[in-house]
Parts: sequence; C-alpha cells; structure tokens
Amino acid sequence: MKKIKVFAPATIANVGPGYDILGLALEGVGEHLEIELLDSDAIIIHPIPEYPDLPLSPNENIAGIVAQAMLNQLGLKQGLSIKIEKAVKPGSGLGSSGCTAAATAFALNELLDQAFSQLELVEFAMLGEKATSGKAHADNVAASLVGGFCIIKSYHPLEILNIPFPKELRIVVAHPQIEVKTADSKKILKKEMVLPDVITQMGNIAALISGLTTSNYDWIRSGMNDLIAEPIRSYLIPGFAQAKSLAMETGALGCSISGSGPSIFAFCENENQAKEVGDKWKQFYADLEIDSKIYLSKINARGTYKMEES
Repeated sequence: MKKIKVFAPATIANVGPGYDILGLALEGVGEHLEIELLDSDAIIIHPIPEYPDLPLSPNENIAGIVAQAMLNQLGLKQGLSIKIEKAVKPGSGLGSSGCTAAATAFALNELLDQAFSQLELVEFAMLGEKATSGKAHADNVAASLVGGFCIIKSYHPLEILNIPFPKELRIVVAHPQIEVKTADSKKILKKEMVLPDVITQMGNIAALISGLTTSNYDWIRSGMNDLIAEPIRSYLIPGFAQAKSLAMETGALGCSISGSGPSIFAFCENENQAKEVGDKWKQFYADLEIDSKIYLSKINARGTYKMEES
C-alpha cells in the first residue's frame, strides 16, 4: 500500500469536570487526511487554501511533527506527501489539532504495516498537541483515534480507558465563529485548588462516569459541574452564561465548554431535545450578531478509520 486516506473525528475534551482526563469523539464532523509514500526522503505538506496561515514546514506542521517522530522511531528516512482537508477550524475547541495528529498517526501506521500499537499512536499524536498548546495532553487525540468516551487514567505511564455510554445520549455543539487559542486559555487557569474544591471536583467526575456507564441521566446531570476551567475560560466566550442557561432551561443534562472553547456543548436525553437546544443557540448567537455553527451528534464509537487506499 502506497497511499491511504483516513477520517479522524472531531472531539470534545475536558468534558465538564474532566480537565485533561476526559474526551469523547463526535459524529459527522472531523478531518480527512491523505498520505502517500514518495521515492524521495522529503515530507511535503500541501497547502490548505482555507487556512493559508498554517505552517507547511514538517518541523512546524502538526502532521509533519507526528510523521517525523514515527519515522525516526523506526530509523527510517521516508518521503511523504500529506494532504489535509480541514473541516474543524483551528481554535474552535473541537480538537482541530488533535484531528490532524490522530489522522496522521493512524494513516502512517497503516502504511508502515501497523508497526505501532494504538497506545503508541496516541503518544505520537500527543507530540502534535504539545507543538500547538505547549502541553502533550491526550484527551483529544485519544478520543479521535480510539473513538467513544475515553478516560486518560494516567500520563506516566500513559493509560487510556474506553468506557460504555448511553447510546441514546445526544450532544449539541455550538461553535461561535471566533478563535480561542489553546495555549492562551491554558495560561489563565489557576495552578492550585483548595482541598474542598478538589473533593467536589472528584465527586463530580465520579458521578459523571457512573452516570455514563450505567445510563443514569440523573447522575450525569449531577456530575456536569466544573470548578477548574469553566469559571475562568467562560469569560473568553461571549454570552456563555446565557447560552448555558438556555440549554438547562430546555432540559439539557449539562452544559460546558468544549476543550478550551469557544465551542460549547450540552448533553441531551434525545435528538428532539438536542435539536431544540441547537435552535435556541443558533438564534441566541444570531441576536449577538455572531456567526455560529451548530452540530448535533451521538458519541462516535468508531474513531479514526480508513477511507480508501491504493
């Protein structure tokens, strides 16, 4: 096999109280990436017309960084042609960089006859996240690669748990068309928490995970309170408090920031409820004169997969 095209799903990271440890994959939105083996040893990253500011140097581009690390690990000098079709806007809070990193790791591994394990692919993809945000976090790339709902149980060593979730659960995402850089949003977070808040946050995570694994919507609702990122990052998102109130008044199980924002998301019990929240959010941002995109989704259990090969 000399060429492969893959799809990597967009993701929601942090997921309420799960800062840097919880991530889930979305359906219907993500990124296509094509890699072709070349006879030379050059890594060529093709321009993306919609995003002319993204670097094309393999040492600066996420795809190039991940690919080069994989080749170096095997002691290979192999030329690559990498074409990226971005449907997830950088700075959206929907794992744009994670999509690219996950897609690259998966695709190149297929061309290398699956030389690496899935966990090793996550570690390679994390290098792309580090280049973007300054920190090699795994919640986006693990969810995009593996699919489903992921818990990053440990970083040293890396341990990822993929847990059951209610198949009927629906997610509505609103992406106001503004940019919040992950690196910047990380800088404003507090470095320490007082013990009572730590205990509350751990209880919220426990309730959320228990609710997901047992399809108990009351527990999901009780666990969707974040004391780490949301209280601070919400100030970077126009109208967040009002948008959250709209979702909760409509019956959503919970609402929080997707990744570092500006996208926000809500868990809903069914598709009709998700559509109602999405419609209200669309009108809300229109009233603020902010363009927005609305996505309705299940949790995507598939993860990154092969589209075609030749």
